Amino acid sequence: MLSGNVKNRESIQEPRFDYYNHEVPDIDLSDCEFPHVIEIYDFPQEFRTEDLLRIFCTYQKKGFDIKWVDDTHALGVFSSPITARDALGSKHTMVKIRPLSQATRAAKAKARAYAEFLQPAKERPETSAALARRLVISALGVRSKQSKTEREAELKKLREARERKRLEAKQREAIWEGRDQSAV
Repeated sequence: MLSGNVKNRESIQEPRFDYYNHEVPDIDLSDCEFPHVIEIYDFPQEFRTEDLLRIFCTYQKKGFDIKWVDDTHALGVFSSPITARDALGSKHTMVKIRPLSQATRAAKAKARAYAEFLQPAKERPETSAALARRLVISALGVRSKQSKTEREAELKKLREARERKRLEAKQREAIWEGRDQSAV
């Protein structure tokens, strides 16, 4: 002890947050009209789409899109209700999030008005302009300015994509059938 006059007392300050026992709130999205859509709100007016996409970057590979309601409200469209529930369980410093069932009237109206655009987000498949080019060239009756090597490279790319798609379908079928993946 540095000074003999200090009484022996212990002072332990309790933590404000218990991070070890963190539980994701159980949010019921079953009664929601669009369970894969959440409202993103209370962010600075200066925010742009890129800023919101950066905040939700962990969900981009799974499929995520933003639909704007106004300057400080947006709708987050996820690929599935499970992913949306996962996002609702995470904390963000710059934005607040809530299920669409608890959203503002404007956000709900926007969701209903644009229901066809709020389908679960999916990655756009890899495409090629080869078919379109071939159709236009044959319709116009002109010769293609594409070299033979470019044409062969494009055909090779299409073959590889077809083979990759066939292999993915085979793997999906094997998973459903319960077969060993190494055999595929």
